[in-house]
Amino acid sequence: MPFDNPDLVRVLYIAGGALLVVLALFMVVMLRQERTRSELGVRLSQLNEGTQTAQVMIAQRMIDQERALQEQLDRISMRVSMSVDQAAHQTKETLTSLRERLAVVDEAQRNITALSTQMVGLQDILSNRQARGAFGEMQLRDLVEAVLPPDAYEFQSAIGEGLRADCVIRLPNPPGPLAIDAKFPLESYQRLTGAQSDAERIQAARDFSADVLKHVRAIASKYIVPGQTGDAALMFLPSEAIYAELHARYANVIEQSFRERVFIVSPTTLWATLNTIRAIFRDVRIREQAGLLQKELHVLMDDVGRLDERAEKLAIHFRQANKDVDDIQTSARKMARRAEKITTMDLGEDEPAAALESARGAPARGWIKSGTPPAGE
Repeated sequence: MPFDNPDLVRVLYIAGGALLVVLALFMVVMLRQERTRSELGVRLSQLNEGTQTAQVMIAQRMIDQERALQEQLDRISMRVSMSVDQAAHQTKETLTSLRERLAVVDEAQRNITALSTQMVGLQDILSNRQARGAFGEMQLRDLVEAVLPPDAYEFQSAIGEGLRADCVIRLPNPPGPLAIDAKFPLESYQRLTGAQSDAERIQAARDFSADVLKHVRAIASKYIVPGQTGDAALMFLPSEAIYAELHARYANVIEQSFRERVFIVSPTTLWATLNTIRAIFRDVRIREQAGLLQKELHVLMDDVGRLDERAEKLAIHFRQANKDVDDIQTSARKMARRAEKITTMDLGEDEPAAALESARGAPARGWIKSGTPPAGE
């Protein structure tokens, strides 16, 4: 019998115990696996719940971030739109201003072109001696007409024998009429300003001085006529540059013109001189009217005296009228007081007739019966 063998039985017992142990271990392992699986399921469910919560939170955050991003994009879009509109407005204004400036530039260009044409024409005028003289006379005419009254001057006025001055101002005596002649020594001045060497400059300066002095002596001999004009005359230079050159570097020419009693003037100094002459004319007119004013003042004083006498008479009448008015007011007040006194008297109209008769006394009753009034009634 196999079970009769103790070793075999021992082995079987051992094997059975080992199998039981293995089975127990297997059960323990299975239990642990089941527990682990249960815990893992719980954890998985917790993890699933946490994942779902996290997903919800993430989704909400994504929604919030998307909303914030959309709002930010809207703000940026609005700013960009405003910036674009402002830039477009500024660009429009800039273009408008640019067009206006271009229009101004075009107008200035046209003016420059016209001025260039006028300058060419002016050069043509100044290059011709007769035209240059006419230009000086025209400038002189414009200045005189702009400052003085029409009856104070005369253009191309006859002086001496067959001579005519460009302008004569009718100043009163003294000093008498003042002649003005326009001269324009342009050629000698251009040679002076265009000289290249010292020798040319010295020679041009001599020619310029001689040319100006020639004009000064001609004016002194022609337009200062004793008994017909004053003892001085004016030489009009229609160029400030020539006038400034004379006073800056040619003092001998200016001194010689003073000795000749010919005073050189430019457009600016002539304007100042004419304004001074206008003030002289105003003073002369005032002096001429002084006698008439004095006579009128005397007549006015006589009228004032008569007015004072008549005012005094009228004042006397007013005082008498005031006295009469005061007397009338006094009489009126007295009459008013008497009337008031009469109105306040008690006439006894409400008393009985018998009482009134008894107040009158017996003679009254006898008069009523006899028909003859008593004496004194």
